[in-house]
Amino acid sequence: MLKNFAEVIVDVPTMQTNKPFTYKIPENLQGQLEKGMRVVVPFGKGNRLIQGFIINFKSSSENIDNIKEIDSVLDLEPVLNEEMLEIADWLSKYTFSFKIRCLQVMLPSIMKAKYERKFTYIGEQNEKVKELFSGKSDLLDSDKKVNSSTINKLLQLRKQGKIKVDYIVKNKAKAKLVSVVKTKLSLQEYENELGSISPNASKQKKLLNTLKEFPVGSKIRQSELREKYNFTNADIKNASEKGWIDVVKVEKYRDPFANYKSYYEKKHKLTQEQSKVVKKLDNDIENDKARVSLLQGVTGSGKTEVYLQVIDTALNQGKTAIVLVPEISLTPQMVKRFRARFGTKVAVLHSGLSIGEKYDEWRRIEREEAQVVVGARSAIFAPLKNLGVIIVDEEHESSYKQDEMPRYNAKDVAKWRGIYHSCPVIFGSATPSLESRARAQKGVYDWLRLTKRVNDQKLPKVQIVDMREAVKTSPIPDFSLKMVNSIQEKLDKKEQIVLLLNRRGYSTFMMCRECGYVIKCPNCDISLTVHLDSRSLKCHYCGYEARIPYECPSCSSKKIRYYGTGTQKIEKELKGLFPQARILRMDVDTTRKKGAHEKLLRTFGDGKADILLGTQMIAKGLDFPNVTFVGVLNADTSLGISDFRASERTFQLLTQVSGRAGRADKDGEVIIQTFNPDHYAIKLAQNHDYENFFYKEMKLRHNLNYPPYYYTLKITVSSNSESLTARTIFKINNEVRMNVSKGTIILGPTPQTVTKINNRYYYQIVIKYKKETKLINYLQDLLLSSQIIEREGIQIVIDREPLKFN
Repeated sequence: MLKNFAEVIVDVPTMQTNKPFTYKIPENLQGQLEKGMRVVVPFGKGNRLIQGFIINFKSSSENIDNIKEIDSVLDLEPVLNEEMLEIADWLSKYTFSFKIRCLQVMLPSIMKAKYERKFTYIGEQNEKVKELFSGKSDLLDSDKKVNSSTINKLLQLRKQGKIKVDYIVKNKAKAKLVSVVKTKLSLQEYENELGSISPNASKQKKLLNTLKEFPVGSKIRQSELREKYNFTNADIKNASEKGWIDVVKVEKYRDPFANYKSYYEKKHKLTQEQSKVVKKLDNDIENDKARVSLLQGVTGSGKTEVYLQVIDTALNQGKTAIVLVPEISLTPQMVKRFRARFGTKVAVLHSGLSIGEKYDEWRRIEREEAQVVVGARSAIFAPLKNLGVIIVDEEHESSYKQDEMPRYNAKDVAKWRGIYHSCPVIFGSATPSLESRARAQKGVYDWLRLTKRVNDQKLPKVQIVDMREAVKTSPIPDFSLKMVNSIQEKLDKKEQIVLLLNRRGYSTFMMCRECGYVIKCPNCDISLTVHLDSRSLKCHYCGYEARIPYECPSCSSKKIRYYGTGTQKIEKELKGLFPQARILRMDVDTTRKKGAHEKLLRTFGDGKADILLGTQMIAKGLDFPNVTFVGVLNADTSLGISDFRASERTFQLLTQVSGRAGRADKDGEVIIQTFNPDHYAIKLAQNHDYENFFYKEMKLRHNLNYPPYYYTLKITVSSNSESLTARTIFKINNEVRMNVSKGTIILGPTPQTVTKINNRYYYQIVIKYKKETKLINYLQDLLLSSQIIEREGIQIVIDREPLKFN
């Protein structure tokens, strides 16, 4: 039966819905459309054109006279396959999200449609209108003349019924095209041309002699003729006019690997532990077992080599693979190794790529030109077919959870895709999340362990320095004498040093010593951070920026000072303590530019720097054989967070960064500075004692009814009015309590730790539960009803298994 109608999920930000709208398929598109294609459809009373995704077809529909028709199609083939459409359906329900957002998150941002307004004057134009429209019949948003003043005039004309507004959907996704010279003549024909041109036409002779070296139909990049053979565009144009060549446009991928030094790496010989793990995982791939395995291996135990050999098995079976890493900073090193092993079969997807590079890598994957995808969180949606294995490295990291709609955890999507493709999923970490470790112990996950480093090198010796005592003899407050002496010793030996401070900026706040005034962000309940490189105060929540004052804004005193410590301040102090040392700082401020992560790591890896100072982005995954010393300047930064996971994150961070030392044939040394030397997370990290940490922390979680003993949900309400926010959250709280069973625990309503962010007030409820079908149904209804009250400026966010409760 002919399918005359398409069900379309439309892109309407102000009226998001999970309900598809039915559209008639025009005659010229009958039989041409497929599920997963993007189309342009009219929507609303004004019939403005918007983008939508076809998710289904049907042969008949009610109210056929009122059904609108699809305007046009954006794609020649589906951009989302059947699997991706099924993921979107599951994801929208599981994460309490609108389906359009789930569909869009799977595609490169360049494929999100751009909307533009076209203003057309109806009727005869007078002089004022001609001037407004610059003599044209219509104006576009992109026209430089359409400023706020012009918009006001257009609105007045529209009220008078003299302006028509149309919405144009633009497809931003464009392939990169380059000019290619295509040879047309045979060797003899080029010889004939040489004989017929003037003896003085030396440039034409040179070009003909160059062209005759290539067989008929050869394609030569025009840029190559310019750069290698010194021909100009005019020379090439002249040759085309004479019929010697054709100049055509061909597609060229934007290459994120252009600056990578390519090399080949053979398989490494596996240790006995590695061989056992690889054999078990290979068996899962060969037998299509959709099993989740937790690969728990100490730092330096060779987890990456396990990944590489397991992927090799998948490729030999004609299958594909996804490898997720938590930080962009890890991607260059990981990609380098994967490219060395698998060459052009590897594609990369992460936010450090340009939008064009990301689009081209996505198309390489979609066209099955790449079989291995390495990337950050969103790479889990890579459109690979026939997946053989999915690997989530450093699985404990919070960056796998997206903090905006859809609020998915890439680990959950990995498990879903593992079941869909009947393939194994590997979660790897030296310090697994408590949830994963508990599931492994119960047998829900297969538990694989690597207990030794590959070179039988001992884990580094860790010393704890009690800063309460050390400050009495330290040269400066941020560095104990022990730390300074150890750094100098390593510098003298020409060995490298990694220093961690998980706080960027120069100082954490500015305070007046006269009146106690602390300079805060005008938009948020948080103090501004000092950034000396830009001579500014910045808010790390909303981006507000102000100049550093030289007197107190409250009492005009000159006694206004910086307090606290950030990476910029430490960098300055290091230059004072070790003037000969070459120092690199790696934090959000120094890695904003494209390729900055790779450049900094390459500089350090090539031995062109002695000290790598950074935030948590340097704490994991990095492998430099000459690093023998790791210093943690303040182990207490993550302990002070009001979150039940604070101890877990502290232990993980300290253990991970300690593992950067002594990874080759030199012994490693670690010093941790702290004001809480007796805290169990710090003491157990000193001994690399994950097992005792796990049991102690699990006991605390059990006593306090936290994950993994309970599932959790967080409902957040925000608006520009604190009283409106409070009223709304209390109303929701009452409804929640009517939809849960007796054993469910509800915390709140309470204001968030930082109540005001970017002039919005935030209140929350945390729900801890075992099984609550009625609650889940209520929350689905709350999601849909939230669209109505959002018009009043109220936003409701439902977050399943949040990683932050503050």
